[in-house]
Amino acid sequence: MDPLLAGLAAAFEPASLLMVVIGTVIGVLVGVLPGLGSVVGITMVLPFTYGMPQTASIALMLGVFCGSCYGGSITAIVLNTPGTPQAAATVLDGYPMAKRGEADLAIGWVTAASTLGGLFSVLILILAAPQLAAFSLQFTPIEYFALGIFSLTCIANVSRDAMAKGLLAGMAGLFLATIGTDPVTGDLRFTFDVFELSSGIELVPVIVGLFAFSEMFVRTAERLDLGGAERFRVGFRLPPLREWRPRLGILLRSCLIGSFVGALPGTGAATASFIAYSEAKRVSPRRERMGHGEPDGLIAAESSNNAVTGSALVPTLALGVPGDPVTAVMLGALVIQGVAPGPQLFIDQMPLVYAIFFVLILCNIVMFATGALGAPLFTRVLRIPEPLLIPLVMVITLVGAYGVRGNMLDVWVALAAGAVGAVMRVTGFPIAPMVIGMVLSPMIEQSLRQGLVVTRGSFLAFFERPIALTLFALTAAIFLWPLVQRLRGKGRGKAAERVPDA
Repeated sequence: MDPLLAGLAAAFEPASLLMVVIGTVIGVLVGVLPGLGSVVGITMVLPFTYGMPQTASIALMLGVFCGSCYGGSITAIVLNTPGTPQAAATVLDGYPMAKRGEADLAIGWVTAASTLGGLFSVLILILAAPQLAAFSLQFTPIEYFALGIFSLTCIANVSRDAMAKGLLAGMAGLFLATIGTDPVTGDLRFTFDVFELSSGIELVPVIVGLFAFSEMFVRTAERLDLGGAERFRVGFRLPPLREWRPRLGILLRSCLIGSFVGALPGTGAATASFIAYSEAKRVSPRRERMGHGEPDGLIAAESSNNAVTGSALVPTLALGVPGDPVTAVMLGALVIQGVAPGPQLFIDQMPLVYAIFFVLILCNIVMFATGALGAPLFTRVLRIPEPLLIPLVMVITLVGAYGVRGNMLDVWVALAAGAVGAVMRVTGFPIAPMVIGMVLSPMIEQSLRQGLVVTRGSFLAFFERPIALTLFALTAAIFLWPLVQRLRGKGRGKAAERVPDA
């Protein structure tokens, strides 16, 4: 039988279709619950795949992967708490829309953007898997360091109203991620003889604290009339086509960013989301509204992080190199199922490869249906009076923070991050840069250290690599462009003053 038809038949077997639906629904639920995330979701279903047919087991895991990347956005919009780290950028515009009474419209935006981003990544996976895999092999630690530095431009773009405060918050995030075991030497750093700190500070408790707890603390301190939750719209509402037309450029750009970042081993959806959000804020004609409930931010964040789902499988399938922690778990599951990822996979098992392509398409379609039909159920929490909602959110998020590692330290970290986040809100410090710093710090530090080993301590040798040099040049251009615009504006103002009145 033709490999394409064989793959199509395998993907549409009843068992495979059932696993697509079950996996996607489980993934959305895992994403909605703060503190779980894609890795936990796939690990939960992994034992059930041992006795399944090959395609059905892969369908279950891919469904969880796609669904969890999307599900975190619902919690981000409804409760100002990213259900997964991938949804951290979604908070910036999703929750302000919910506060305006447009939670249903925000969920419509993210559901459509997530689906389109996921389908775009499948297209990239189908058309460019070998090429993207070969290109990603050109990335040495030097290129990863340059990519990390380029990603830090996100801090500048989300902190335009308070640049100095944003940079300080970003530096604090970079520092927090260094606590624990040195990735190169294995030495302990900044642990103060506290054994639990030897494994570092987990990202999820920090995100939960900075976004969710700080919001709850501020609301409680202000003693708001918390019975007004009924002003939120509950449900799911797709934005009209006329609202999409001026945003198609941002959608395409964000999909490309997510697909590219996902194909690079060791990066992940959170990095892609912040890079895409930063780029959207740079080019969007509505950039001034971003951070205050602008759909451009939702499109950028959600289409990019879901575009990672397909492209992250590029190095996994073509090279046997996991693109992120999620695909690392999936790689082990594929080996258990008798699949040998690598170049030979595209020669010896093409029917399975085509089946994976079709399964991913089905997962994104089911994800859209799950969001459209299930969002009204998820957002019913908005009908709860806020005096009851605040303690409920805190209990759920505390359980989520504890469940990441089963470590009581994470609970204290979440509470401490909540207090810090509340102070940051009151004093005008943006929260997002601290999260960006924590997300990017491990990649920047480890790649810098490894790159210096490769170049024998010569940092100037980093600029001899064409890809790295290009990324450094783009970073400098993005940081210097606002200064150039300001100087040009002053020059025009002085020229106007010298022109005599008619």
